Amino acid sequence: MSCLQDTSLAEANSFSPSMPISPSSMINQYKFEDEPELKDLFVTVDDPESHITAIETFITYRVVTKTSRGEFDSCEYEVRRRYQDFLWLKSKLEEAHPTLIIPPLPEKFVMKGMVERFSDEFIETRRKALHKFLNRIADHPTLTFNEDFKIFLTAQAWELSSHKKQGPGLLSRMGQTVRAVASSVRGGVKNRPEMFAEMNEYMETFSHKINILDKIAHRIYKEEREYFNEMKEYGPIHTLWSASEEDIADSLKGVASCIDKCCKATEKRMAGLSENLLPIIHEYVLYSEILMGVLKRRDQIQSELDSKVDALANKKTDKDLFSEEIGKLEDKVECANNALKADWDRWKQNMQYDMRSAFTNVADNNLRYYEECLATWESFLASQTVDHHGEEDSEDRP
Repeated sequence: MSCLQDTSLAEANSFSPSMPISPSSMINQYKFEDEPELKDLFVTVDDPESHITAIETFITYRVVTKTSRGEFDSCEYEVRRRYQDFLWLKSKLEEAHPTLIIPPLPEKFVMKGMVERFSDEFIETRRKALHKFLNRIADHPTLTFNEDFKIFLTAQAWELSSHKKQGPGLLSRMGQTVRAVASSVRGGVKNRPEMFAEMNEYMETFSHKINILDKIAHRIYKEEREYFNEMKEYGPIHTLWSASEEDIADSLKGVASCIDKCCKATEKRMAGLSENLLPIIHEYVLYSEILMGVLKRRDQIQSELDSKVDALANKKTDKDLFSEEIGKLEDKVECANNALKADWDRWKQNMQYDMRSAFTNVADNNLRYYEECLATWESFLASQTVDHHGEEDSEDRP
């Protein structure tokens, strides 16, 4: 289909962890069992627009979808969505798939002192995060076929609004029942399989470490910005100084030029941190919270089964009815366990690829930065040495 051959869709897959940049990447050699061989759904989030009403100010984003799937009536869709629409989609996915790992959304409110709400920087950061959110869903072997996801991508604003007003479905009511039963159960899950106990331990450690990394990364960025702001003032000082020192004016201007080049290199390195490192680390801070929630929901489903088994052991009548309910709950627990197992392996592979790529990218940027700054100062020093020798030779001539 011609609409899938648009080269402008390169960004649509730029955040997909299953599409490696380097052919030598380990991920390139890893294929998820349930993943389609050919990508048939491309989603792009772009063109943010501000809307000001008497009640509120908000941003909408254009969501463009191109697909060759038979369940879609057209091969291309274009809709506008605001942040709360993305929140609705995430909640519907969690209701429908309680033990799948739903990708995180950026927080509604930004950290104080980082960026101002509705600033160009904030809007662009959010756009990228929303783009990544939809593409992670599109690349997921199960979530990509969710009906609410399809409606989100294709429905016009009034259609989506009407769909939102519909009452909770069967899956949502089942989820409420699970939570109600689980809240009545005291203590931990009695028969939690060892695999899920290990997952809990892993996530507790991961959450602790990724939160520390997040704080360190933000501190490094803050210090880099302070260094950059000071350096911006340092160069012009040398230029002003050169106006009052004729004998060393050229040297002072050369120093100012070197500082200016290093300043630009520092700004480029800061951009690399803010675009490639900080968002990745913070995304996995949010993922750690999501994973802990998924594991709790799995435990809640098992708690429902455990409570029925206990009730059967203490009940003398209606044993056939209880046995039937327990059989259904056992199937439900098995489905939940299998879904989480498959998604867990997939998530770990993606996480390892993302972390490796992010830190490799930072290392490469640092090498380029120091090489550029070193070359700048070496070139300046070499020019000063040549000039100095030239002056000495002219003084030695009779």
